[in-house]
Amino acid sequence: MRKLAFLIIPLILILALHSLCSAQENKTLVGIDILTGFGWGKLRAQDNYKLTPLSVAFSFDLKPLVQKIKLNPKSLIHLQVEPFLNTVNDPRSNLETGASFWLKLGLLGEESKLQPYFKIGAGLLYMTQHTREQATQFNFTEQIGVGTHYYFSKNTALTLEGRWRHLSNAGIKHPNQGINTYFVLTGISYKF
Repeated sequence: MRKLAFLIIPLILILALHSLCSAQENKTLVGIDILTGFGWGKLRAQDNYKLTPLSVAFSFDLKPLVQKIKLNPKSLIHLQVEPFLNTVNDPRSNLETGASFWLKLGLLGEESKLQPYFKIGAGLLYMTQHTREQATQFNFTEQIGVGTHYYFSKNTALTLEGRWRHLSNAGIKHPNQGINTYFVLTGISYKF
């Protein structure tokens, strides 16, 4: 099963890099966030579920699209594509890999040194761990998050974020009891 994860990871990275190159030509790629931290949840039969996440989020500006419908927001409106690799530490060493797609909305003007935001997203996830909650290792995620960027220079920010994630296989196979996980993340964000 880990072999499959190591095949999926390069595919996700290749797709992300292709998107990055295409977006640079069109000037829609506006930033990148590199985040890590700690995640935790509960498994019914195995108790603790602890993981160390690592993600790279590519931010694409949605303002040109929003302005076409006669809106002119002052805060950021981004679509984020976020490939990730999470190391599961408990109950056994395992991996989660996949990609999330986020709508990220800023709460203050884009020129603010402190940039709080709200996110909502969904994604695809493959886990090497077998759990009693999930009949499949291929799953979907629904997520919400809140965070803030603190720009200590013109283009570079320290980022702090909290997330809630629900993981399930969308009823493809039973059992499908789902796994809820909470994350505290920190990292560096760079805007182009």
